[in-house]
Amino acid sequence: MLKGNFFRGLGYLGEGFRLIRLPGLRLFVIIPLVINILLFGLMFYFMAELFSVLIAGAMAWLPDWAWLQALDWLFWLLYGVVILLMLAYGFVIVANLIGSPFYGYLAELTEKHLTGQEVNPDEGWAALLKDTPRILWREVQKIAYYLPRALGLFIIGLIPVVNLVAAVLWFLFNSWMMALQYVDYPADNHKVSFARLRRDLAAQRLSALGFGLPVALAAMVPVLNLVVVPAAVCGATAYWVRENTSNQQ
Repeated sequence: MLKGNFFRGLGYLGEGFRLIRLPGLRLFVIIPLVINILLFGLMFYFMAELFSVLIAGAMAWLPDWAWLQALDWLFWLLYGVVILLMLAYGFVIVANLIGSPFYGYLAELTEKHLTGQEVNPDEGWAALLKDTPRILWREVQKIAYYLPRALGLFIIGLIPVVNLVAAVLWFLFNSWMMALQYVDYPADNHKVSFARLRRDLAAQRLSALGFGLPVALAAMVPVLNLVVVPAAVCGATAYWVRENTSNQQ
């Protein structure tokens, strides 16, 4: 039997968007945001240059008919669609790898704001730098958890008729992964293992899916996905504080 409160879970992302506007948290929103914008700007530029070369090569193979040569706009339209899809689905993974040290500290500051208590009172910037390899390894663990399950769903999606069910499973799985991805930041601050976190979220699966669902939807919207990551970290910390407390009662 599924436990938890789906509708309560839905509210945590909205709370996260309110939290990232607080003066004490803005710095840890701005720094990874600027890094991600620069990274994706460079990626967009170099992919555009590469694609222009590919288009020129493809057009050279076509007959020298004016109307056919004019179809290069169609290739550029296709490029735009592909880039939007790549940014929508790939942004979260890359953003988390780049910003994970900042997001762990953002979760810590958010929890302090919500509870009034220090999570790791003796730690600071030096500890943040020292913990960076461990934090990055935690991200690798999440990717390793995601990939084989995503591959399994992809294979299911190739089977006629069954692929209709696979679409629903993909959506549920992405919602679950978003909850797992972001609640991991406050959990890691409390030295909770990744395996235990999965068990804890599974015990309140409806709440977890309620939180992950709007995060998954927002991550698919270009520009919005630039700010949804820090908002999701703050919302996940609120989830951790409230749902983790309720689990212990």
